[in-house]
Order: sequence, then structure tokens, then C-alpha cells
Amino acid sequence: MKAKLLTILLCVTFVTFSQENEDNIQTHELRLDGLKLLAGPIAEASYEFVKNENSGYGVSIFVNLGSDSPVWVENFSITPFYRYYFFNKEDYGAKGFFVEGFGKLSFGDNSYENINYNNDRDEENFTDLSLGMALGQKWVNKNGFVFELLLGVSRTLGTNSAGPEAYLRGGLSVGYRF
Repeated sequence: MKAKLLTILLCVTFVTFSQENEDNIQTHELRLDGLKLLAGPIAEASYEFVKNENSGYGVSIFVNLGSDSPVWVENFSITPFYRYYFFNKEDYGAKGFFVEGFGKLSFGDNSYENINYNNDRDEENFTDLSLGMALGQKWVNKNGFVFELLLGVSRTLGTNSAGPEAYLRGGLSVGYRF
């Protein structure tokens, strides 16, 4: 009887101690694009939710804070995205090489010279919707700090003549995962 009780007690303790401890999984991430901040008074911030070790989705907000550059005709855009991560060997890593599909809703104004050649510049407002793809690389350290490199392109849907036909999406972002 004592042997059976001792065997049951040992089995219960082994089963109890064999349970894994759950790690604190960090699934939220905020990033700020440093390249656009250096290029002009332009801010782009991103939020990403890490769904699992291979995918995540989120949204980026782009705000032109006063740049009159012909390169940045957008004043504001919102970009929802979905990412699939490749070559990831850690649970809930969501880091490394990724492919991104995104949609972009942009608002802006485009100025151009008048056809009369009288040095007048006309300005036309636009609203565009575009779809595109991007490639990138993300590094995350043990403390949750994130560095990301991203480059992609999207094609405008519709026939708005004031806005660009395509958009480039890119940046060097720094952020934190929590």
C-alpha cells in the first residue's frame, strides 16, 4: 500500500513540475520612421499586432507637417498592412525577412505650372486609394527594441489625374515591442 501511494505521489509531482512556464509574450509594437523625420518635417508612425510567430498586421499613419517638396505631395495617409515573416525560428518572433501587402488611402495636393507659361502655379487636391506590396527586414532585441528596413510600391486605383499613379513605401524605423 505504501509503495502504491509513493508511486502515485511521485507521478503527481513529476507531472506538476513538468508544466512549462508561460513567457511574457510581447504582441504589440510601435515604430517611428526616422528616415522621413530627417528628410523633412514629415512623421510616419506605425502600430503592429503580432498575431503569431509568422504574421502580423497593423496600420501606419503618415502626416506631412509642412514640407513643400515636390517629392511629398501627400499631406496625410493611412496604410493598413498585413505581413508574413519567413525564416523565423522562434515562437512569437515576428522578426526577420518579411513580405507585406498593404492598402493606402492618401490625401494631398499637387501643384503644377499653368500651361499658359505665365509663371502661375495651379494646385489641385486629390484623394487616392492604392494597393501594393513591400519587402523588409526586422530586427528585435531581447529588451523589445525594434529596427526595421522597408521598401515597397503601390499602384493607384481609379482615374484621379491630380495624384500620382504610384507610391513608394519605405523607411528606416525604430520602435519598441511591448
